Amino acid sequence: MSAQTLEKISDLVRRARHAGADAADAVFVSSTALGAGVRNGMTEELERSETTDLGLRVFAGQKTAIVSTTTLDPTQFDGLIEQALAMARMLPDDKYAGLAQQSLTGTFTQNALDLTDTAEPDANALLARARAGEEAALAVEGVTNSAGSSASFGRTEVILVTSQDFAGSYARTRHSTSVCVLAGKGDGMQRDYDYHGTVHLADLEDAATLGLSAGRKAVARLNPTRPRTGKYPVVFHPRVANSFLGHLVGAISGSSIARGTSFLKDKLGQQIFAREITITDDPTRCVACGPARLTERPCRVSRWLW
Repeated sequence: MSAQTLEKISDLVRRARHAGADAADAVFVSSTALGAGVRNGMTEELERSETTDLGLRVFAGQKTAIVSTTTLDPTQFDGLIEQALAMARMLPDDKYAGLAQQSLTGTFTQNALDLTDTAEPDANALLARARAGEEAALAVEGVTNSAGSSASFGRTEVILVTSQDFAGSYARTRHSTSVCVLAGKGDGMQRDYDYHGTVHLADLEDAATLGLSAGRKAVARLNPTRPRTGKYPVVFHPRVANSFLGHLVGAISGSSIARGTSFLKDKLGQQIFAREITITDDPTRCVACGPARLTERPCRVSRWLW
């Protein structure tokens, strides 16, 4: 987090208070993304993008409004504040809206969870990784075509400043590889893929290994048969199993409960999962290895368990 950027965002919040807001906060998000893709050995995609977003939230009594812009130009701040306050005064009260307690103050810039990687691959490295994945997949017997292979890198930084004297920031990087191929011919063709994404490049699955997995999965789909009707034990594929918690998280989010749109809105204090199931929300814990130090990264085994 640069001192200059933090000062600009802090200035925006101060000016919002001086303009009449009872409270205010601002969030700034900057992102860099680099991606490369190939198909049948030919470069199909090569792009780089850089984006910035600034959001201002103001409170007028129990009324609140949010406005956003893509510029961090201080000369535009007065207009942004005026627009936000005008919107807030026209909206109905929201008794749930408000800032965190005054006790949560200070400037926080520690990245104790080790969420950033110093390595930023160039376009040639991404293309090489994408090609390695596709070549390995196409070498699998039964694979007949490629639907594309890609490699990407991204970095995002988030800064939050509030009128309660809180300032915090964190950054996160992301490396990923994806391979998708087709097997069979004609009406019997099947498609499958494999994918891996990590914070650190050193933890990323080898592209050729992913390609081999994608090819084998596509071939395994050929000539499916319908099972007899009956009761069978079911083992969910990791792609399906790790999506279950997403439904839970969406259902227990504050906005879903407040709006009454959650299917769990009347289940407070009730058992909703089988008693054998325990869900732990702990970002410092590797689900495969157990408790870990804050600076330790999850092992590769955990990719199947998230």
